[in-house]
Parts: sequence; structure tokens; C-alpha cells
Amino acid sequence: MTIEWRYTVKKDLGVLSLAGFLGAEAVDRFAGAIGWALARGTGPVILDLTSLRGWSVGGQLAVADAARRLADEDRPLELAAIPADGSLVPDGSRPPLVVHCDLPTALAAHDAGVGPQREWCSDEWPRARGPVDRLVP
Repeated sequence: MTIEWRYTVKKDLGVLSLAGFLGAEAVDRFAGAIGWALARGTGPVILDLTSLRGWSVGGQLAVADAARRLADEDRPLELAAIPADGSLVPDGSRPPLVVHCDLPTALAAHDAGVGPQREWCSDEWPRARGPVDRLVP
């Protein structure tokens, strides 16, 4: 089992949404999605976990590594809607993570609710139809 992802750029903010299970077999795919976000956006990245069914300790550590990778580029990582168990594995060596209860709250914190956006997603992103790279009005 792996993850699917969607990356949306909204008003100097990136939203990386995940679906599936972030376990050991999905860590490389997740790292690739973080690379995609680094290459195509600016500003903070909100990691939207609304559709994530769960994560392993390895998946949680991959999120912590992503926070470090983004911080190296002066881009903070924030989490929205962490899985129900609410667990994170902090190790003190990575940047602190802001955690929002859900995606609308995270977007409101950045005043990024409405406006043009650009979106990319993996081939099997839920409800995705049409081209992978699309402009959403």
C-alpha cells in the first residue's frame, strides 16, 4: 500500500494533500512529493492529512525529515488533520511543526481560502480526472 498526493499552490502557500497510508513503502514517494513542492512553490507548505488513513513511525519520521528539508529552503511545514491517533514522533533535531485541526483552519491562518490556484497530482489521486497538471480557477 502506498500514498497518492496532490499539490496545490494558493497565494504564496503550498498545500500537499496525502491519501492512503504513509508507511515504509510510501516514504520514497512522499519524499518525491516534497521535492515537487520545493520545485513548484514558495512560502509555507501545509501537509493536509485529511485523507490519510494512518501512518507508521517511519512515516512520521519522514514528515519530520520533510520539515527539515523545507526549513533548509526557509519554507515552514505545517500539518492539518493529523491521523486520529494524534501521535507524532518528535526527536528534537528537526524544526517544530504547527498542527492545525483541519485544512480550512490552516488555510484561514494564512488567509488563503479563495483565489486562483495551480494543482498537480499523482495518477491515482482520489476523484482526479483529466491531466495531472491543471489550472484550477
